[in-house]
Amino acid sequence: MTTTLEARREFGCGPLSERFDEALLFASRHHREQPRKGSRVPYMTHLMSVSALVMEHGGSEDQAIAALLHDAVEDAAPGQGGTVLAEIRSRFGDTVADIVRACSDGLDADGNRSGTWAERKRPYVTGLAGKPLDALLVTAADKTHNGLCIAADVRRYGQDFWSTFNASRAELLWYYTSVERAVAERLPGSSIAEALHRAVNELVTTAGAEWADIPGDQPTGGCRTED
Repeated sequence: MTTTLEARREFGCGPLSERFDEALLFASRHHREQPRKGSRVPYMTHLMSVSALVMEHGGSEDQAIAALLHDAVEDAAPGQGGTVLAEIRSRFGDTVADIVRACSDGLDADGNRSGTWAERKRPYVTGLAGKPLDALLVTAADKTHNGLCIAADVRRYGQDFWSTFNASRAELLWYYTSVERAVAERLPGSSIAEALHRAVNELVTTAGAEWADIPGDQPTGGCRTED
């Protein structure tokens, strides 16, 4: 990876178009009433943070837009996932829609989500090996922000904070370390791989765990709900 100051001057996607403005409004419309887990913090803070990370690590405007919309299909009302995905494709193009779909788990052929946490995450992790690189950057940014937020909340509220999730602490550590390994393998030396590693390392540390003790295979048990 080139790290000269001359290369930095050419780094990034440049000025954003009105498509980004439209995507921000689209995301707000779909997530306006949604809070961050266990709080009253608007969920939009996560989507804006992921989009910012994508751009700060060299992503294109399409990737930044997909980052704003990456949860819109997953969080659609029951039976409406396909409709939301079709609207994203119509308004923002195939590249954005394909990234959003690749970043969503548990979707059927019609774009609707189903399955327990464990049932969704197992194929998602397996699929990282073949996920398009433009979508992998969005995934890495998503997990970087979530990992840092979880670690900060565990430090603030204690180990009981893990109980707010739909999966056990062991399952979450398996998931985040699995994503980190896949990103490190497929985007070696990239700034986003390094950022994700730092975030996941912080997560492991705050959990009081050791990397060597986290299984490579998905743990069983501990899943609380289906969403």
